[in-house]
Amino acid sequence: MKQVKKKFSHESLQDAQSVKAILKSITNGLAKGKVTLSDEQDDVVLEPKGLLNLKVTASQDTEQNRLTVRIKWRTDPEIPKNRKLIVSGKKGQGRGR
Repeated sequence: MKQVKKKFSHESLQDAQSVKAILKSITNGLAKGKVTLSDEQDDVVLEPKGLLNLKVTASQDTEQNRLTVRIKWRTDPEIPKNRKLIVSGKKGQGRGR
């Protein structure tokens, strides 16, 4: 049975120590296989399993700095079977043009 799509979003101003504590809670949850996020309005429970895709990006300019950490994974880690990948290094050949 497919799970209903659920989103959670929270934004607030925190000092560096508070952010550190939140990140530590997230990493502890990842280690245990269960991350629970909640605030006064909503909550979500995530259960990461298998390989996780990690993306870290950073940007810096005169007015704003940003550090983004994105972790994603598939709920059903089953890899589609019977799909053949064809790659050609010659110009004009191959699929997907």
